[in-house]
Amino acid sequence: MRVLVIGSGGREHALARALVRSPRLSQLHAAPGNPGIARLGRCHPVRADDVESLAELCVALRIDLAIVGPEAPLVAGAGDALRRAGIAVFGPGAAAARIEGSKAYAKDVMQAAGVPTAALLDEPRAPCVIKADGLAAGKGVFVCQTQAEVEDALPRARSFGDTLVIEELLEGEEASILVVTDGAGVAVLPAAQDYKRLGDDDTGPNTGGMGAYSPVPQLPPEAIDEIVDTVHRPVLDELAARGSPFVGCLYAGLMLTEQGPRVLEFNCRLGDPETQVVLPRLESDVLELIWSAATGRLDRVDVAVSASSAVSVVLASAGYPESAGEVGVPLDGLDAAEADGAIVFHAGTALREDTLLSAGGRVLNVTALGDTLGAARERVYRAIEHIDFPGMQYRRDIALRAARVSA
Repeated sequence: MRVLVIGSGGREHALARALVRSPRLSQLHAAPGNPGIARLGRCHPVRADDVESLAELCVALRIDLAIVGPEAPLVAGAGDALRRAGIAVFGPGAAAARIEGSKAYAKDVMQAAGVPTAALLDEPRAPCVIKADGLAAGKGVFVCQTQAEVEDALPRARSFGDTLVIEELLEGEEASILVVTDGAGVAVLPAAQDYKRLGDDDTGPNTGGMGAYSPVPQLPPEAIDEIVDTVHRPVLDELAARGSPFVGCLYAGLMLTEQGPRVLEFNCRLGDPETQVVLPRLESDVLELIWSAATGRLDRVDVAVSASSAVSVVLASAGYPESAGEVGVPLDGLDAAEADGAIVFHAGTALREDTLLSAGGRVLNVTALGDTLGAARERVYRAIEHIDFPGMQYRRDIALRAARVSA
């Protein structure tokens, strides 16, 4: 099977690594890909948001399956365009992708589906959460404990668009539940928790994600099944009733409150960096799973998950997330980190004259597996000691509390 992975980040590298383990794969392509993916397949200089060129590339390469990684192409209609070109696609069409493309639309869908979520507020008064309605690469959410923080957040949120969503501030542990769906059936992936804030102890600005771990000790299998029944299935039914069935990965970001799980957001694709801890734990054929969802035959596959735990830490460049990050910085120590038992996913890298350089805010995702969260955490931070580049910043508390809880 000829497969095209669309995107250039750590999520797409994790997908590529999982796909090449499938006996069904004959050719792996990526657009535009990154140096890590280039070691596994062939990369093509086509931007993920260039929908017309992506369709032409798929036809030229005789692609059987296209997997759209990032949210922006999906919201822009990449899934629709590729399907019109006769390609099987893992990713929703633009109408269903609005579940992530518009916070206000997501709220409307949740209300119609009876999904528990944070209450909407009439005005921005602390404590509250201020959200830009549209896509903001994970940087459009502002948690405000004081009115001064509200006044600071309002113009920053409006920089992403005039429409804002104001919600009550929920307290608890966050978790991410991802399901693969063909529009009707669902296959539940292992639960994960990611870290949005830049600094330790959840300080600093929101980012696209600074790390993740899986499994989540607070969520036994029966709790996950209940969440899927009360959150994912009703939303999928509501989207189908609106004439926009969802095919791909439906991701629910949850707050585990004392009153029960509440939805913070929906994403229309695999999470980043959650994918970097979820896929390494799967024992199933990932290509078979994704192909079955894209072709409406998800009832034929099961998801097998290893008993191991996974922890991933994002290594970011100087200036992130206030800026796109310092680029062109040489990167060293990746091979040594992998020799020490880690998996290094390229997130924002470029190769220039055989020298690996930083090319974005989130540069690398270092992931490790272990028998326990504590063991995986120890291994990943030991591996990070091999990597160094000027301005490198990362959190040192990824999975710390969870490892203590599960010890």
